[in-house]
Amino acid sequence: MIAIENSKECFVQLWLELERTRQLLFEQCRRYSIRNVLKSWLGEEATDDFIWDVCYNTVVDEEQAYGMDLLPPPALDPRIHREFLIALVGRKVGLGPYQVNRQALDAAYSEAYPESEPLNIGNRRTNRPRGKREKKPP
Repeated sequence: MIAIENSKECFVQLWLELERTRQLLFEQCRRYSIRNVLKSWLGEEATDDFIWDVCYNTVVDEEQAYGMDLLPPPALDPRIHREFLIALVGRKVGLGPYQVNRQALDAAYSEAYPESEPLNIGNRRTNRPRGKREKKPP
């Protein structure tokens, strides 16, 4: 396993390692979940308390992830994997979830999966037109 740091190079390796681990677990007929990923990456270091802490900090759309939840492939639905990597790096390096370099993590996803759409989680679009609003007649 690679050394976990708060850098773009490390994030690229983690994104690629997620896909490799997904394929490995599939070949072993094991469930692709946060618990199994952490067990295969960290071995004995992935205790129940460590896994609980990572899962507790993995929140997508105000919904907490659980250790045995089946994860989608990283290229298809990267949001839960993004939050999982933020929680993992924060826990391993000793940073809070908001201190992890999210721009580097998003750029690393674009580098690891160049044919996928880039992660733009912070940029939310609104469907309303820009400019002055007209008042509706009563």
